[in-house]
Amino acid sequence: MEEKNYFSHETAVIDPGCVIGEGTKIWHFTHVMPDCTLGKNCNLGQNVVISPGVVLGNNVKVQNNVSIYTGVVCEDDVFLGPSMVFTNIVNPRSAVVRKDQYVKTLVKKGATIGANATIVCGIEIGEFAFIGAGAVVIRDVPPFALVVGNPAKHIGWMSEYGHKLEFDVNNIAVCPESKEEYILESGKVSKR
Repeated sequence: MEEKNYFSHETAVIDPGCVIGEGTKIWHFTHVMPDCTLGKNCNLGQNVVISPGVVLGNNVKVQNNVSIYTGVVCEDDVFLGPSMVFTNIVNPRSAVVRKDQYVKTLVKKGATIGANATIVCGIEIGEFAFIGAGAVVIRDVPPFALVVGNPAKHIGWMSEYGHKLEFDVNNIAVCPESKEEYILESGKVSKR
């Protein structure tokens, strides 16, 4: 029997066919369904559901009470706040079976999704984007963007370290923690 190189609490349910990376922790009452791929050093909090075929990169943090449905891919270093939720059908009905119509959602490297946010399927959340608590995201979010509200509106830009960026007259901002510089050009932010 192959030795497992990850931790799972005794109340967690892990279905056959999952690939789970070294150092990953799966906590109380969490269900990892068949054919999921979880990267190295992920942390799945209490009462999390990972539906079939979901892919999580390395170092993904999933807080308590999060549901990640089929069709969702999270790249490395993504943070999913408590009780946030993804959808995977645009027009769900209880009496109409649409399991062959799941819509894909991509969360790019380093993005943060705040507590109780809802991510409507079929969008892309850019690298290091920051989704505020309770936001309802219905369209793509650019890299480094800060979005809040229902529906979510773009209100600013965030650094890789999660600080709001303040741009000067030359469209340059400095992260107060990392001291890295960012530039705003043509409505897009990138590191200098």
